[in-house]
Amino acid sequence: MRRALAGIALAVTSMVALSFLIPLALLVREQARDQATTVAEQRAAALSPVLALTTERADVQQAVAELGSADQLAVRLPDGGLVGTPHAPREALERAVRGRETLAVDTADGWVYLQPVVLPRDRVAVVEAYVPAADLSRGVAASWGVMALLALGLVGGSVLVADRLGARVVRSSRGLKRASLALGSGDLDVRVEPDGPPELQEAGAAFNTMADRVVDLLAVERELVADLSHRLRTPLTALYLEADRMGATPGARRVTEAAAQLESELDSIITAARTPLAATQLGGGAAPAAAKPCDTTEVVAVRLDFWSVLAAQQDRPCERYFTPRPTPVRFPEDDLAAVVDALIGNVFRHTPQGTAFAVRVERAAGHVLLTVDDAGPGVADPGAALTRGVSVGGSTGLGLDIVARAARAADGELTITRAPMGGARVQVSFALAGPER
Repeated sequence: MRRALAGIALAVTSMVALSFLIPLALLVREQARDQATTVAEQRAAALSPVLALTTERADVQQAVAELGSADQLAVRLPDGGLVGTPHAPREALERAVRGRETLAVDTADGWVYLQPVVLPRDRVAVVEAYVPAADLSRGVAASWGVMALLALGLVGGSVLVADRLGARVVRSSRGLKRASLALGSGDLDVRVEPDGPPELQEAGAAFNTMADRVVDLLAVERELVADLSHRLRTPLTALYLEADRMGATPGARRVTEAAAQLESELDSIITAARTPLAATQLGGGAAPAAAKPCDTTEVVAVRLDFWSVLAAQQDRPCERYFTPRPTPVRFPEDDLAAVVDALIGNVFRHTPQGTAFAVRVERAAGHVLLTVDDAGPGVADPGAALTRGVSVGGSTGLGLDIVARAARAADGELTITRAPMGGARVQVSFALAGPER
């Protein structure tokens, strides 16, 4: 922008300077010429009274010597004699004598002025005033030089002023850009100092207003999430009471364990929702850069053991395959467990009881592959199934979106295809952590 403003100032000021400089330069040259010719005409006119009184050669020579140089002032006497050095062409001199008219002639060496003087008895003398070419342009070069310096100073000053103004605009716009990038990366405390032209000052003030509004909205969202999570404690309490009524049975123990895990998850959600730093990461799908590696096989095995009890109750055959090679991924263990629960939970929610499913953990090309197959009806529209808030089975539509964001956070991806078992195959890839990658 600074270059553009400086270029515009240079172009505009140059055109303005040239529009005045060229006519002024021509005027100075004409003024110098007019001044030189006027002086020559005055010297020639001063000889006319002398010739009217006498045409003696000696008297005329003395008058010429007193008025100017013999090289620049000459007289053709009525008898044809010459006083001084003539510079006029012969044709012009004869024309002045015959026609008795005043002539001004440009020659190769300068400018000649011929003034005839009519004497008694029809005699004619001609006074010649000569101006060399150097005298016609005397002082013109110096004047042009001064005007050129003034024009350069004007152009340079305008470019400098435009550059300073452009620097102010660029500084303000860059500050607004840096603040926007910082806000987009999660720095909710960033603000700008409105500076520059009025328009940029208004943009800076609008940015600060927007940032304050974002902070307020995130605070409201955090409290809303915390409140909604807290409201789930009521049905949890009911589950605990129901488990107590069931006594010391395996079913009651499983209900108590599930309720305790759910309560722990709710506590984590409330804590994260009320933490400003965590709030800046809501919906971002980015795992913390400092997350400790966890082994995918171990996490999947633990969660599959939990779900296998419910699978046995619903007569669901369950196959599993875990690669013997290490499967470390730089992803939080709790988040990975949530991914496994979401995938297996979808099988239980969207397929009839008795439907078989399989879980596999493999390594391939720097990634860990977690695959969940089922023998259910499958997914007719995989694209719709991956849309947040849209469910193909009547649920909230958030499970697969959570899995997809987790995969992207771990440099992987989520794909939905047809499984060899006849139903849906949901495969999630996670980038391997550590030097083995």
